[in-house]
Amino acid sequence: MSEELVGLGAVSVLGILEQAYFSLQVIHARRKYKVSPPSTAGPPEFERIFRAQANCSEYFPIFITVLWTAGVFFSQGVSAVCGLLYLYGRLCYFRGYSESPQGRLAPLYFSAQVLWVLIGFSALGVLLTFCRVYLNVDPLQQLCFVLHLT
Repeated sequence: MSEELVGLGAVSVLGILEQAYFSLQVIHARRKYKVSPPSTAGPPEFERIFRAQANCSEYFPIFITVLWTAGVFFSQGVSAVCGLLYLYGRLCYFRGYSESPQGRLAPLYFSAQVLWVLIGFSALGVLLTFCRVYLNVDPLQQLCFVLHLT
């Protein structure tokens, strides 16, 4: 079973490492700009790094949940690729926001779109599985029959 889920596991570990990197960047910024915990106020350069890390952390549980749901119920490969795209978007978001508030916008929109795609795959996968398991209906098979694809 573990071999079947290695793609999702790899993307998850990569995501955790990315979160750790963002946290380390906040620690580095605290030292550089002399902002001692628990304070979150400081120079704009520090505040942007702090907010970028906080924003990425806020979305991480949503990402992990839909990554695995889409991977288990829809397609592991497609979900893993989407997961990599999301993590790349978040890295660009973090770097962009660290430079300027406007630098966060394009990567934010990109990663949000990827997240919505994963949400859609999750919902579709769960719906199709529910229909097969509990209603004894295979909507994909029915669609192929209607379209004369079988």
